[in-house]
Amino acid sequence: MTQTRSLVRRAALAATAVSAAFVLAACGSDDGSDSGAGSGAQPSASASAEGTAGAHNDQDVSFAQGMIPHHQQAIEMAGMAADQASSAEVKDLASRIEKAQDPEIKTMTGWLESWGEDVPSAMPGMDHSGHSSDSGMPGMMDKEDMDELMKASGKDFDRKFLTLMVEHHEGAVEMATTEKEKGQYGPATKMADDIITAQNAEIEEMNKILGKD
Repeated sequence: MTQTRSLVRRAALAATAVSAAFVLAACGSDDGSDSGAGSGAQPSASASAEGTAGAHNDQDVSFAQGMIPHHQQAIEMAGMAADQASSAEVKDLASRIEKAQDPEIKTMTGWLESWGEDVPSAMPGMDHSGHSSDSGMPGMMDKEDMDELMKASGKDFDRKFLTLMVEHHEGAVEMATTEKEKGQYGPATKMADDIITAQNAEIEEMNKILGKD
């Protein structure tokens, strides 16, 4: 009987010792992993997230540097409509183009400044130096196009404006499509997607006004 009690006591002590060992091992593991996470894992994850949010590539830079003057020329063209267009539809469309593209210019300018990249200062539409074959930007009007539009008025302006703006928008859609496919910066690819949607809708609208359903 005494021997049995002794065996039971030994078994209980052994079990207690094993349990204590597991608890200590677990505590040691937790302490080690916590200290490791605190000193390395969490900041690393945070830095990685920040890096992804701000990551950009050469395509993103090219997109912003190209789309800024492209938008500037569209705004200049749209600005002529207030005094030279005869159609209320054309004037309304031109106003919407200005309101949509001016904020995008400011946004893209901010990206380039934050990336330490050059911000385009010349507006091809204003100095009449823009030409699609020279600038590499599809849809840009050349000096002759802009001069003709500037001299036009009434229904002649409406027709020229719509015809040229369809071409201009198609160029912007092409540039935005390249950004969507090759860009890395999330906000830039999102803007590109918005440009594609909005300007394709305006192209359809302008073609309807021109009678090209």
